[in-house]
Amino acid sequence: MMRSLCTPMKAEGLTTLKIRYDWKKDQFWMEAMKQWEQDLDFSKYNKEFYVESILTEDVVYLNTKQVRALYKKYDLEDYLDEILDLIRQGRHFGIECYYNDKYNIRFMCHQHSRKLGVNNRLHATLAGGIRRHDVNEDEKEVIIDGLNLGRGMSFKNVAGNLAFGGCKTTVQMEELDLSNLEIMGFLGFAIDNCRTMTGPDMNFPTEMADVENANFSMNYTSGPNSPLGETGKPTAYGVYVTMKQAVRFKEGTDSLDGKTITLIGLGAVGWYLGEYLLQENVKLYIADLNQETAQKFIDENPGKDIEIVSLDEALYMDVDIVSPCAIGGILYDDNIPKLRCKMIWGSANNQLRASSQKEEIRIAKLLAERDILFQTEWWHNTAGVICGAQEYMEGENASYEKLTKVIDATMPKQTWDNLTKAEALGITPCENVYRTCQDVIYGR
Repeated sequence: MMRSLCTPMKAEGLTTLKIRYDWKKDQFWMEAMKQWEQDLDFSKYNKEFYVESILTEDVVYLNTKQVRALYKKYDLEDYLDEILDLIRQGRHFGIECYYNDKYNIRFMCHQHSRKLGVNNRLHATLAGGIRRHDVNEDEKEVIIDGLNLGRGMSFKNVAGNLAFGGCKTTVQMEELDLSNLEIMGFLGFAIDNCRTMTGPDMNFPTEMADVENANFSMNYTSGPNSPLGETGKPTAYGVYVTMKQAVRFKEGTDSLDGKTITLIGLGAVGWYLGEYLLQENVKLYIADLNQETAQKFIDENPGKDIEIVSLDEALYMDVDIVSPCAIGGILYDDNIPKLRCKMIWGSANNQLRASSQKEEIRIAKLLAERDILFQTEWWHNTAGVICGAQEYMEGENASYEKLTKVIDATMPKQTWDNLTKAEALGITPCENVYRTCQDVIYGR
């Protein structure tokens, strides 16, 4: 195993590592445990045993000092300190790690803040997606990704007025076999331990949620057979209605008629966003890695003004709006001078190529200097999280009609308030949403 928090756990037969951080006192607390026997059959989770069950008569418990000594023993104390420093930099609540030795699964829940989820009368105090990484990926890079996305989930939940803290779960494992109920049971057990509500994200099939709901955990949402289905369509709808508010802010009307729009990526969100945009009289340019997908979109929307463009030219077209709905990290110092659009408004996560909030705010200022309207995407791509929360809280009573009403009542107003407040303060919308979230999450 490469440099990993799980190396000493495997060597010592431990299953659980919890790292907690108090940013007010700059103080860490850690514990490592043997919580279950390695031959435990997780396919029997929530049938013959539960989160609270006694799973071994040979419990091992290490406190903070003992955990540090453990990592020193395996020459990993410096690596542990690197991870602790990442947690400190982001003022995260911590990391909860569960190691399954039988299947070599490294499960880590990167928990940013529980503040909004405390006393919400629900099991889950945290909300955030679960994504899979290859077992051979550099663990530190996976943790950085998880911590950054966990912080973003805290902010998304502020944007969506949701009573959950923010987190992101990463799982380093081989490709998921939905028929392996031992693995599915373990993933249900681990999520329930973390008191997290989640939905399948990158490299996990959405059907994962349906299998979990039917067998192990009700803390998974957004499967194909769930009351509200997958989250791509509501996410797209949220981007669409907030885009109209951005146009209203810039031009005084929320009509998109006559607008030229470049849509980059026709995936789970981009496809639906394109369909929403075509409800109005727009000229739509589309770009996707798969030319067949782009042509299929045109074929399924006959009579509409749609043109396929290359990915190389899509970002730099002379249009009213560029809408990135695929990969992130596409806006940075060198290419911002080449942009010719009036607004950037899409669903892609982490559109600014930055490694910190400070860097994001700096890059956003470069866009503002070009008179390009930009709002940090997590303030308006949060309808998918609202969808998951509606399903989690209402169960079979959840409906798309109710969800749409919640999105309409929440997201346009949040965007309008952010744009107008940022203008009044003389700062970018990006900086203003960070100020807003900092006040909510870290305010005393």
